[in-house]
Amino acid sequence: MKVAIIGTTSWGTTLGVMLARRGIDVALWARTKEEAEGLARDGENNARLPGIPFPKGLFPTSAIEEALQGASLVILAVPSQEMRRNVRLMKGHIAEGVPILSASKGLETGSAKRMTQVIAEELDPEHRSKICVLSGPNLSKEIARGLLAATVIAAHDDKVAERVSEIMHSPSFQVYPSEDVVGVELGGALKNIIALGAGMVDGLGYGDNAKAAYMARGLTEIAGLGAALGADPITFLGLAGLGDLLATCASTLSRNHTLGEGLAKGRSIEEVMASLGSTVEGVPTTAAALKLARELGVAMPITEQIYRVLFEGFDPAQAMAELIGGSKSRHS
Repeated sequence: MKVAIIGTTSWGTTLGVMLARRGIDVALWARTKEEAEGLARDGENNARLPGIPFPKGLFPTSAIEEALQGASLVILAVPSQEMRRNVRLMKGHIAEGVPILSASKGLETGSAKRMTQVIAEELDPEHRSKICVLSGPNLSKEIARGLLAATVIAAHDDKVAERVSEIMHSPSFQVYPSEDVVGVELGGALKNIIALGAGMVDGLGYGDNAKAAYMARGLTEIAGLGAALGADPITFLGLAGLGDLLATCASTLSRNHTLGEGLAKGRSIEEVMASLGSTVEGVPTTAAALKLARELGVAMPITEQIYRVLFEGFDPAQAMAELIGGSKSRHS
């Protein structure tokens, strides 16, 4: 079996390492020949996943045709704002019937579309029934170290979800199939917004009671938008909802939490993002989610406040004070 992974992000690299450890051939596609050659030479992804050597069977390549040829599964693990461009590069090189798995957690700015929607728009119609999404409490550095984790793979066709779940499943990485594509995808994207605020709460030293109250309201906010878009409410109580939210809001390995904490301590968004050296999905997703919420008439007060901090220079301390100690609502 061969799996093609599009994107040398920390998550894409982690998934490649995990699959290759199980004896699956993995083609890891890099954007440039220089990057692919560097990855092959170093035998690891020094920029995004240092200290994790590539297993035998993982081959970096910059040729999209080579990466996709003979693949039984294609995984897209690219930043959400680059998804559309990368899918266009793949067009015409994917064999009919091959599942296409989105491992990206975000919404496209401008259109406010989920990643499976973006993929479906760019690929020929015969591929659309094979599109699925992976999401859950999956911190890449822990999984790369072989620590236990679980996730959800959702597809509109339950047979596709089950097939891809079987490929991705391992003793240390439990995978559960689902048919709720909307819920699984929204849970993964929107929790990044909530994690930005959780980092601010921690950076301001507000304590665990305040953080718990904030996270509970955050989950309600995610579920509210999900309900408006037809998601199953139960999804948000599982791995792709509450599970992912807890991991991302609590862990220092979360880039979104780190950014929020840095902003609360007076650092600029540019400074923190430069130090992280990788995409912080919650930033563009905040703008996209707010646009979507306004179009649907859904109240998202946390998203509103995070947007003000990120894009309007609002004080994080004032934003969190208004959220945690502000006026009561029926969602309190």
